[in-house]
Amino acid sequence: MPTLESTLRHRINGEVRFDAGSRAAYSTDASNFRQTPIGVVVPRTPEAAAEAVAVAREFDAPVLSRGGGTSLAGQCTNTAIVIDWSKYCHRIESVDLEARTCVVQPGIVLDDLNRRLAPTGLRFGPEPATHANCTIGGMIGNNSCGATAQAYGKVVDNIVRLEVLLYDGTRFWCGKTDDDEYAAIERQGDLRATLYRHLRTLRDTQADEIRRRFPDIPRRVSGYNLDSLLPEHGFDVAGLLVGSESTLVTVLRAELKLVPVVKERTLVVLGFPDIEAAADAVPEILPYEPLALEGVDSRLIRDERIKHLNPKARAELPEGDAYLMVQFGGETVEESDEHAHRMLDGLHASEHDPTVAFFDDPSHEAELWQVREAGLGATAHIPGRPDTFEGWEDSAVPPDRLGDYLRRLRHLYGEFGYLSDTGPSLYGHFGQGCVHTRIPFDLYSADGVAAYRRFMERAADLVAEFGGSFSGEHGDGQSRGELLPRMFGEQLVGAFNELKGAFDPLNRMNPGKVVAPYRLDENLRLGADWAPYAPRDLHFAFPDDGGSFAEAANRCVGVGKCRQLTTEGSVMCPSYQVTREEEHSTRGRARLLFEMLDGHGDSAIRDGWRSQAVHDALDLCLACKGCKRDCPADVDMATYKAEFLSHHYEGRWWRRPRAHLSMGWLPLLAQAVGRSRLGPAVNALTHTPPLARVAVAAAGVENREIPLFATETLQQWFARHEPYGDGARGSVLLWPDTFTNHFHPHVGRAAVALLEHAGWRVELPTEPLCCGLTWISTGQLGVAERVLGRTVRHLAPHVRDGGRVVVLEPSCAAVFRSDAHDLFPGDRDVRRLRDRTVTLAELLTEHSPGYEPPQVPERSAHALAQVHCHQHAVLGWDADAELLRRAGVDAERLDSGCCGLAGNFGFEPGHLDVSEACAERVLLPRLRDAAPETVVLADGFSCRTQVAEFDSGGHEGVHLAELLAVGLPGGAGAAYGSAYGVAPDTRPTPPGRRARALALAGSGVAAAGVAGAALGVLRSLRR
Repeated sequence: MPTLESTLRHRINGEVRFDAGSRAAYSTDASNFRQTPIGVVVPRTPEAAAEAVAVAREFDAPVLSRGGGTSLAGQCTNTAIVIDWSKYCHRIESVDLEARTCVVQPGIVLDDLNRRLAPTGLRFGPEPATHANCTIGGMIGNNSCGATAQAYGKVVDNIVRLEVLLYDGTRFWCGKTDDDEYAAIERQGDLRATLYRHLRTLRDTQADEIRRRFPDIPRRVSGYNLDSLLPEHGFDVAGLLVGSESTLVTVLRAELKLVPVVKERTLVVLGFPDIEAAADAVPEILPYEPLALEGVDSRLIRDERIKHLNPKARAELPEGDAYLMVQFGGETVEESDEHAHRMLDGLHASEHDPTVAFFDDPSHEAELWQVREAGLGATAHIPGRPDTFEGWEDSAVPPDRLGDYLRRLRHLYGEFGYLSDTGPSLYGHFGQGCVHTRIPFDLYSADGVAAYRRFMERAADLVAEFGGSFSGEHGDGQSRGELLPRMFGEQLVGAFNELKGAFDPLNRMNPGKVVAPYRLDENLRLGADWAPYAPRDLHFAFPDDGGSFAEAANRCVGVGKCRQLTTEGSVMCPSYQVTREEEHSTRGRARLLFEMLDGHGDSAIRDGWRSQAVHDALDLCLACKGCKRDCPADVDMATYKAEFLSHHYEGRWWRRPRAHLSMGWLPLLAQAVGRSRLGPAVNALTHTPPLARVAVAAAGVENREIPLFATETLQQWFARHEPYGDGARGSVLLWPDTFTNHFHPHVGRAAVALLEHAGWRVELPTEPLCCGLTWISTGQLGVAERVLGRTVRHLAPHVRDGGRVVVLEPSCAAVFRSDAHDLFPGDRDVRRLRDRTVTLAELLTEHSPGYEPPQVPERSAHALAQVHCHQHAVLGWDADAELLRRAGVDAERLDSGCCGLAGNFGFEPGHLDVSEACAERVLLPRLRDAAPETVVLADGFSCRTQVAEFDSGGHEGVHLAELLAVGLPGGAGAAYGSAYGVAPDTRPTPPGRRARALALAGSGVAAAGVAGAALGVLRSLRR
């Protein structure tokens, strides 16, 4: 292996990785299987990938091409050299508008392809549910389909040509081959000619058996596409290779057929008493030629309700316990609506008379479509339920027999004990007879694995009886490879083996998949022998995982939503969006943590909590908590990272980065500076060259602008504050978080103005309290528990009396609403604090009946909102949007994800490039295009800091409280000033005027400030 690795590094234009972390990250896909790869190659060009195969051949090493890694049958995991195309090989090389074709590299993501094709009015037709992260190469390998296959067919129906590479180095373009082209190829007398002669002989000898045994259904994905070689299909070698799962060739480029973009769509949702009745209605709908025809049962809706997925869309479903989602298209809304009404008239006249919900608003359609596309994630890890698994997740039968098949399948569930009131759900592409499901197999015990095998065999016989296909979308891989004789017979399976031998006689292309397969109960990711290390000295309780860190790490089901390159209303995973590295995705990090626990004894990661590989993968995790909301399996990587860092540095604090100490202990330093009123002196130290460089080096942080301390803290100001109004609504406690209290007290002053204007009497703690956020994010959990525990005890009397705590900083509110409960799940005061913590918007919209916010002046009435990632993940933004609407603000929520600073992340050494790149994805370009007077709404201190430092347009982020306080009327407005509701001189010094402030501070004052701050810290530590 060392020689193989060094040769690859010398000859490959790309990245070569044989390290433990990379091998662990690629050890599994979205399936039940696990095999650690030899190494990973990330080529920069298709030619570099071809060279990687050449090197592998010289060392007799197996090869596996991988796209998005979301395969459910185990075809993307193997002990091989894995070629990951997705980071660099994503070019569109040409587009032919007249022919409606394009040539692409294999690593391009489907949504990215269609987004770039949008100006042409064309798109690639097949669209799996993973369209935001699946690659074209992976779709070719799996012969993917998706809901739109109803109109456009499978990938095999949408390929013109493929450029392919055999393991022996033979390379050529292939597609349909007429007799003249075949003769020309044969005359070459080379390896390709020999292969084509072999294929024609194989076709001629097997033609009758192919026609007899291949199921005549829309969704036959199992087996090799020998039918593509038949004369009626034009001896299509490209079609033969689609769906071959990297077992025959490496695809270097693909020429795709394109279809016109449907201009208008109409979605009709039909309600039925049960899923079988819905399936029975499918044949009645098919003659109306819908674009898509999907089925969803009530169990899937129930699972989404439990996991709080798609609440708006669920509320719009018609009456029923099962649904068909039928989509029509047309040049105009009227045309697509007409198709839908014609279908409804036909159904009402038949024995099928469903309830109906009708939608031709694109936004509503998109919401409802999410109900269906969330299926895989929604049915995994349901709280209080047994885990469910793939295996039999995509069988397909003739659509006119679908209802009977579902009845028999449900009976089989019952026979094996898999059927109960709680599952499993049935959903899928009903218009083509394809059924998706996840089954509560017991893959943890020998008896359970044996039952899983027996079920798979029985289910295979059932599908064969119905003339169906074991796979209607996800391929055979290892899950169904050994079952293929039950579907095709021994003769055709022998032909599959002969085909494999013709393309790959050495069995080095993804061996053990499809043909000569591993057993379906072999190489299990779990299995009867899975025995991971189970750490018990945990800080977080992991209440949703039975207190087990191993179960938490095992949450990832591999769906790959964290690999999306566009946020589309989500936040995760900002580091992957920048680096496009598997181990920087939520999925990749979860895989490393799973491997770290070494449940099989052969993991590439053998040093547990001390693992540098895991540390490196987690290092670029921004702890944005985006995955806590966006991951369909509820992976919470920010919590996992904090837990890992705590153990990684346990007993060796001196190994911690200085940034963990300086940023983690920032609240204590801020308290010392605030008490001694040395903010100006410290500001001078951190902003006067060369003192600033010394301060940055001493703190161990990135060389970037350090936020300025306020001259007066919020608590100091509030101590002399004269309340405005009568406080008729009662009292509310305003939480003085470190960032508001010591850096941006003007935000707190504006909040006080608003709360008092709304009729609340505001209270503020006088003691130096903290939620512990900075210690949590740096993994100093012992300190965090003590700090947070002290705060909970102090706030307990207030919340026990039913008082609410208003928190202005989203990350601190998230601690009270989430992290605190995970650290102290049995503490009733923590639960009370969680339930009584509100944002400013929540208090004013949900707990202040009759309140109308001040109307914001027209000059500030348009705002771009950068929603803090913790607010997105834990708190939500609906209340903010409603409050802004009432205040007359036209607020556009930026689809920008995390700003990139994420608390301490952007200040830690080595993170600056990633931090700025995150902001450059959407936020900063959008601000550069915005008018100077546009308000940038940013409740998070981190977001405001990032905007202030990197926005060349000079915008300053303002908090919701500041924006609304602009419109305070009468006495309130006079009391708090006209600009942002506070006196102008209390705002932080804008970056452009910093030099003037620094000129007032001498080096002597700075030195005194440092000494005073240090003494204050020491006194605090002694206390």
